[in-house]
Amino acid sequence: MRKILTWLYTVLLVYSGGLFAQSTRPIEGLSDERDPLHVFTNVTLIQEPGKVLKGVRVFVQGGKIVQIGNENPIPRHALVYDLQGRYMVPSFVELISDYGQPEVKSAVRERRSSRGVQTQSTLPGPLYWNQAVHPEADGFALFEADAKKAAEWRKAGFGAALTLQRDGIVRGTAALVLLGDQPTEEAVLKDRATQVMSFNKGSSTQDYPSSLMGSIALIRQAILDAQWYAGAKEKEYNASLEAWNRNRNLPVVFEVNDHRSALRATRIAAEAGTPYIVKGGGDEYKRIDEIKKTGSAFIVPMNFPKAYDMSNPFDALNVSLAELKHWECAPANAAILEKAGVRFAFTTDGLKEKKELMSAIQKSLKFGLSKEQALAALTTIPAQLAGAADKLGALRPGMLANFIICTHEVFDKENTMLEHWVAGERYILNASDSVDVRGVYRLSLDTLTGWTLSVGGSAVSPEFNFTRDSITRKADAGRSGSQWTFRFEPVKGKTVYRMNATFDGTSRAWSGWSRSADGSWLSWTATRTGDAPVKADSVVSDSIRSIPDVWYPHTAYGWEGKGQAIPNKGSFCIRNATVWTCEDAGVLKAADVLVRDGKIVKVGACSEVDLKGLDIIDGTGMHLTPGLIDEHSHIAINEGVNEGTQSITSEVRIGDVIYPDDINIYRQLAGGVTASHLLHGSANAIGGQTILIKLRWGKGSEEMKFEGADPFIKFALGENVKQANWGDNNITRYPQTRMGVEQIYIDAFTRAREYDNTWKRFRASKAKTETPRRDLELDALAEILNSNRFITCHSYQQGEINMLMHVADSFGFKVNTFTHILEGYKVADKMKKHGAGGSSFADWWAYKYEVIEAIPQNGAILHRCGVVTAFNSDDAEMARRLNQEAAKAVKYGNISEEEALKFVTLNPAKLLHVDSRVGSIKAGKDADLVLWNAPPLSVYAKPVKTFVDGIAYFDADRDLKLRQRDENERLRIQKKMVDEKNSGAPTQKPVTMLHEEYHCNDMESLPH
Repeated sequence: MRKILTWLYTVLLVYSGGLFAQSTRPIEGLSDERDPLHVFTNVTLIQEPGKVLKGVRVFVQGGKIVQIGNENPIPRHALVYDLQGRYMVPSFVELISDYGQPEVKSAVRERRSSRGVQTQSTLPGPLYWNQAVHPEADGFALFEADAKKAAEWRKAGFGAALTLQRDGIVRGTAALVLLGDQPTEEAVLKDRATQVMSFNKGSSTQDYPSSLMGSIALIRQAILDAQWYAGAKEKEYNASLEAWNRNRNLPVVFEVNDHRSALRATRIAAEAGTPYIVKGGGDEYKRIDEIKKTGSAFIVPMNFPKAYDMSNPFDALNVSLAELKHWECAPANAAILEKAGVRFAFTTDGLKEKKELMSAIQKSLKFGLSKEQALAALTTIPAQLAGAADKLGALRPGMLANFIICTHEVFDKENTMLEHWVAGERYILNASDSVDVRGVYRLSLDTLTGWTLSVGGSAVSPEFNFTRDSITRKADAGRSGSQWTFRFEPVKGKTVYRMNATFDGTSRAWSGWSRSADGSWLSWTATRTGDAPVKADSVVSDSIRSIPDVWYPHTAYGWEGKGQAIPNKGSFCIRNATVWTCEDAGVLKAADVLVRDGKIVKVGACSEVDLKGLDIIDGTGMHLTPGLIDEHSHIAINEGVNEGTQSITSEVRIGDVIYPDDINIYRQLAGGVTASHLLHGSANAIGGQTILIKLRWGKGSEEMKFEGADPFIKFALGENVKQANWGDNNITRYPQTRMGVEQIYIDAFTRAREYDNTWKRFRASKAKTETPRRDLELDALAEILNSNRFITCHSYQQGEINMLMHVADSFGFKVNTFTHILEGYKVADKMKKHGAGGSSFADWWAYKYEVIEAIPQNGAILHRCGVVTAFNSDDAEMARRLNQEAAKAVKYGNISEEEALKFVTLNPAKLLHVDSRVGSIKAGKDADLVLWNAPPLSVYAKPVKTFVDGIAYFDADRDLKLRQRDENERLRIQKKMVDEKNSGAPTQKPVTMLHEEYHCNDMESLPH
């Protein structure tokens, strides 16, 4: 008895003050201090995912759960609600929204050539130099509760949300707010719950960054600046960095659009030593093993793509196989994440209407997503990630009274949400005393013979249709208490019946009066004849669908079976081939090449002992060469090849934006290319850091990188750098002349030398002074000065070529490679003396005035002068025929075929410092090989097999099978889409998706 009295005393005193008892708001009119005790009985309580309590009582007061259980009596003053076994479920929590935030004033960014240049932030105050970085922005400071929008959230099941103005790269902090009708100051649960970042610069009008790699570099530099600022004694005041350091212990939500950028975000997180919560793109299944390895939690959108309308077979051709397969696989994403053990929450972000979330989850359940995980993704997990697990996500004593009352299990198709309680405040969503009127009824009304009334939908929200034969007329229905009203037109535009009715729940029949268009009153009845109609897509199946097969990459020509179809580094022998070694051995007739574990073991004749247990490839009549190497390529790059907004952008890295799914990788393997040097564009004097990749089709972006290769950087000279022909609005960025380009280099390396010396003194000092500020731009230039990074320079005219060599000599470094180098024949002797190589076009000339003096004999002249010479593509299409480009050295320069082949094999390997690994056929080197059906410089030569690390990433016979497989796959999925449309599901019109394909001077990027 004493325990009961103590409990009642606690209820009356401790919770009587309410959740928001202390307020600075003045009372208007009469005050109301009442704080009733709400008691819910006969509750089926989903306390948290996987924990169900049946027939219990739940006590709520002061906006919180007071007690759960049947052992305590119900006080006389309590308000009692008998739920009759209905379900009580924790409210959902949204982790990414702009609820209650002012609309972002979008700055329409026209092409840079038409709007001019903005290099600095125009925002007032002591802020960070780039206006896309504003960690000082606080979501709570701009938040204003919105009763109308809050009601929409509640109808979808959400009782709390993180909110901020979603604008910029470093977006500031998000506030955790309630979604009730509380005043703004009472709705805020946590003022700063998380930090939020993205790769999208949003409304910023500042030029930099203009590419994805620029956004990544800006984030890296800002993180370093914040770390330096925290420990610096002498520094300028910066409100942005002050805020960043103040918020450094908050969790970080990073918004991206696809799995590739999700992995990029997690790599930044690893560098910063801070785990990120990644708001993904819903395609994480495409690289699930890599996603799992990140250890990151994910916020997963559920905006599955609609089926494409396949009615027009020509329109259907506009839909790629990748899009078809994503449509099929997207609903399985959550199930795949759960199976992999990835922690994730759901978001409504991307949905046209929030109510679509439930049907999307129901689709995912059909692919094996467990109901417990689905509920956790809406409740406990987002509450934990928001740092509010003590308040939200579950229903335990002391937690907020945020819950939904519903008729069935929350993911049941028959379920209806009846009420939503937010912080103990009741919001009625649907009448709980509704009579189920669903069914089929025979209509008796005047001369309207043969009509039936079909009532479908849900018990709480029925849908009414009048039907006869193949005619269906949807009725506008309304309800007030027990009275119903209908309006329908048997003949559209001619006859209108306005009807009122009551429904007899005992006889399950309708009766009422109708008034026709001529004003006459008629009685009518409708007698039940059968059950409610059920839509095909509303039938609940207990069977779990198999998860569609994911290809690697998830597109045409992809490998099946989680990449397991990609062979391991092979062991085999190619026998009796004509072997072009590109070594002193020359061309060997009827020779064997032995490969073990991806390495060349023997070249020449193999014995029976050598061949024991190996696969044998008959090379009779075929030619074997080293894999072709493209020294200058722009394939496989995501969202921009140029960060051309500043004269120097040495901080950006092509390696951050590798696009491993680019079909050009497979196409170039089909042309014999095994390695590509991916370069920044030529829009600025010092561009970005390059990356050398092997074309390991099906592997992830990090696995594509050539292990241990020396780092390079792209420089440029000429028209592109000085912005010639960019328009009158681009005459302010320095330099504007070729003379100015030289001064940019001198200034940059002077600053880099001073910077490098500062760090060397700091590292050598025994009494450590204040740590210098890291500058990623100067870091890369200092690496050049210290011979740890090497230059490949876009170049045309001899005067500028001489200039850059002079600058390099002045600062004590070498220009490794002049690329294009179309006037190289004029300065070959100087290049030889300097130690520079040349990577030229085979026969491009006169395509702009700057190259008016180019000649097709250029490569041959460079070669004969002792310059290491290569031919490159700079073009995705040309790279498929690099062997034919090499043949032009024979045509125009009378170079021997063996030497000409080296222009696309051994020589680019030398220029890239990887000739110890690739570029020739020699024991100990990587088995990057091409087996041709004809002499390799012939226009009729085609690769039969292309090996990278001894793996046949391209095989002509398998290619034919893949084409048929892919066509069958297209037809299979297209048929599913036709069935989807026939079932009444919405569809979308096929639209051609543009494919990213870049050249040196491209300034536009395609967002993902």
